[in-house]
Amino acid sequence: MSGATRDEPNYAVPQGVLGLKGPVEKPAPGTLPLRGDLAHIALAGVHLAAHYVIPHQRKVGEAGAQLRLAPRDDSEAFTTLAPGSRFELLDVAGEWAWGCPGPQGPSGWCKASELAPSGE
Repeated sequence: MSGATRDEPNYAVPQGVLGLKGPVEKPAPGTLPLRGDLAHIALAGVHLAAHYVIPHQRKVGEAGAQLRLAPRDDSEAFTTLAPGSRFELLDVAGEWAWGCPGPQGPSGWCKASELAPSGE
């Protein structure tokens, strides 16, 4: 990934030993970009995950994107992201993309086809 620009935030990668100092309340699904297997790099040191991901910066396509809690057509969309808005891609599974507008959320799955092509 290239250097950060105005549209591409630069998230600091935590240095040294990371540790949680006590219980942390688990956020509701669809809020923070956090799953049991991975989390946004900005959440390292705050929430525990098996892997932390530096997001790939993308934009939402012309028709907008419907965020869902599961990568399935029958999963209800809980929010819509505006066309041209930022989407931080964290994971891809087949035709589905998981990510968020930023580390504050919301996070969810959308069809990869709802994102603008890379480089736009």
